[in-house]
Amino acid sequence: NCKGCHNPQTHDFNAGEEYSVSQIVEMIKSNPLLSGITISGGEPFCQPIACSELAREVHSLGLSVWCYTGFDFEEVSNSQLMRNIDVLVDGKFDESLKSADLQFRGSSNQRIINVPASLSIGKIITMS
Repeated sequence: NCKGCHNPQTHDFNAGEEYSVSQIVEMIKSNPLLSGITISGGEPFCQPIACSELAREVHSLGLSVWCYTGFDFEEVSNSQLMRNIDVLVDGKFDESLKSADLQFRGSSNQRIINVPASLSIGKIITMS
């Protein structure tokens, strides 16, 4: 749990509603305005198989996949889920580094990473 998280209700693993990947994909297909999806917390890497399947299905629809995680890229780079993500915003939210001036992230310790490029050359490629 990240102190100051804007989604604390997502931390309880026993709460929420359960959906199959195919149900989520059908919801995505029914919205022609989508150009991509964002997988965020709770923590996507606590469900890497389902999230990877979802990301793979979304890519097959020609949509992009962003993912937010409290883990650092280096900790999850070998996960199957990483092979199906376009952009990863990594790192725990740090309230002391919070800034409203940051785009797509809450604190300055978090990185916006081009995952395919990073995996292909074995070096983290960040995006501004």
